[in-house]
Amino acid sequence: MDAAHLMVSDERNTAHRGSPLRARRLIFAGLVTGTICALVAALTYIFSRNGLTWIEIAMIAVFTLNTPWMVIGFWNAIIGFGLLHFRRDWLRKVTGLAGLEDVQSPITARVAIVMPVFNEDPSLVIRNLRAVTDGLDATKQADNFDLFLLSDTNKLEIAAEEQALFESWRNGNARPDRLHYRRREENTRQKVGNIEDFCERWGDGFEYMIVLDADSVMSGEAILRMVRLMQQNPNVGILQTLVTGMPASSAFARMFQFGMRHGMRSYTTGSAWWQGPDGPYWGHNAILRLPVFRTQCRLPALPGERPLGGEILSHDQVEAVFMRRAGYEVRVLPLEDGSYEENPTNLPDFLTRDLRWCQGNMQYVKLFLHPSLIRGVRPMGRIQLLLAIMMYTGAPLWYAFMGLGLVDLVFGPFAPISVPEAHFPPGVPGFGFALFVAVMVMTFAPKILGVLDVALRRSARRSYGGMAKILAGTLVELVFSMLVSPVAALAQTIFIGGLFFGKRIRWDAQERDDRRVTLVEAMSGLWPQTLLGAIFLATLWTVAPQVLPWATPVIAGLLLAVPVATVSALPGLGRIMLRTGLCAIPEELEVPETLRRVAEPTDLANTVTLAVIPPVTELRPLADPETA
Repeated sequence: MDAAHLMVSDERNTAHRGSPLRARRLIFAGLVTGTICALVAALTYIFSRNGLTWIEIAMIAVFTLNTPWMVIGFWNAIIGFGLLHFRRDWLRKVTGLAGLEDVQSPITARVAIVMPVFNEDPSLVIRNLRAVTDGLDATKQADNFDLFLLSDTNKLEIAAEEQALFESWRNGNARPDRLHYRRREENTRQKVGNIEDFCERWGDGFEYMIVLDADSVMSGEAILRMVRLMQQNPNVGILQTLVTGMPASSAFARMFQFGMRHGMRSYTTGSAWWQGPDGPYWGHNAILRLPVFRTQCRLPALPGERPLGGEILSHDQVEAVFMRRAGYEVRVLPLEDGSYEENPTNLPDFLTRDLRWCQGNMQYVKLFLHPSLIRGVRPMGRIQLLLAIMMYTGAPLWYAFMGLGLVDLVFGPFAPISVPEAHFPPGVPGFGFALFVAVMVMTFAPKILGVLDVALRRSARRSYGGMAKILAGTLVELVFSMLVSPVAALAQTIFIGGLFFGKRIRWDAQERDDRRVTLVEAMSGLWPQTLLGAIFLATLWTVAPQVLPWATPVIAGLLLAVPVATVSALPGLGRIMLRTGLCAIPEELEVPETLRRVAEPTDLANTVTLAVIPPVTELRPLADPETA
């Protein structure tokens, strides 16, 4: 069943016929379906001018499967941009939340802020936790918050430093009773098990849980806003905020998050408009209604062996659809302030993180193959799982389309004709070029509309350093993304193929510090991209040189994968971009207080004594229910 049918079906089940949400989904389904049909019809018309071969029919089929993800993103951006600039009450219209303007009501609920970690840099972890607690203290409303560092660290030297830094911080804190450390003996069920253990042991003491990653922080004001919204909207089970990048010195991270930042607001606003109470959960920088989460969001183990079977690795979206199944809403708050994370600093580390997510999302295929695991999940929840899978199926479909096109160029004259040429009218000059332009515009629409969104707002233009810097950064990032996209897509394609033969990636602590990427490292990981780029270039040069201008972005990205990986990680390039403000995000030009706290050096490392610690350690835990 396709996404359009599921959208309509969900509304029949959840709302009466005249509901605004149902109307939105019908409109969105119509726009998506109509656009897909138009694109597929256009491609069929182009191919059919000389009669359709079986290869061309296969290309049309692959194109049809790959188009929905692009089209959904395009209409998300268009609708979001329209709402942002033509509806004054766009935030209320999109979220449906009460209390959006409330900045004064008291915090009456007990809230746990939890950070699960696994072999992370202890100094980074404590630095970020300190920024969170200091931000809450500055609001003068921190009394109802407790903070938990939930450690799954299994390297003793890291664990020793982790505990020592936490204890030193706790001993020097004005409110040590609210700071808790727990280290598990075994990281059973990984992050999911880590959170489950917290819920079982201490969940009774809290109404809400805010989840942070090791590299993420939130301002005190952003945390209070989320809690107030949960208090005033008892039907909401998960409230997810936008997460923006922190200022970075790495050239790769600067270009990556500059591009992400532009498209984020319009895209997410548009998706929230039609998804409504069936929104996404990204696993961190979000608040959850803890009693419901404990009872309704426990994840099943998937049938079969790893990598696709076993424990669900990308847990967040499954927890969201289970929360919705329980009758509670999952909402996203498309605001860009107070919620931050660090991004990978180089291409190899970015690909490693991306392939981890790829493996986790591809596990959702098992949920569809075993319907009993998601019995009762609403059709919109199934769409969210399907969209998560489509994030990564696009790459192999894209390469399948190009590979079939290459085969058609080489062997097309000898392929059997499936439909007589005489049945089709002559081609329209320039029609193929028009389709190419349309696809490119739709692909880059979130970025284009993101830049336009900034350009139309005076305060936003100033926050980026002026229009000249915005345009310069946009040009650099556009070239960068065009070079990196085929590299990442091929890595995903190879990895997805390997998943079905047992290949998997290890879920370990991420590299978060700036570092050089040597030519040896780049070549060892990116030689398939270089080789495929050379094959594409040689083949097209020989059989169809007229196609080379169209294929240049892909071929250039593949051939330049190794130099792009090494150059974008050079410290000198990062320093130049930092000094000139190229690809700077607003938080770099006007640093928020929370990020100032993150950047402040800590003296904890000079005051602690490290020692080898036993496997399980707890510092001042809350009383267990059995012993309270």
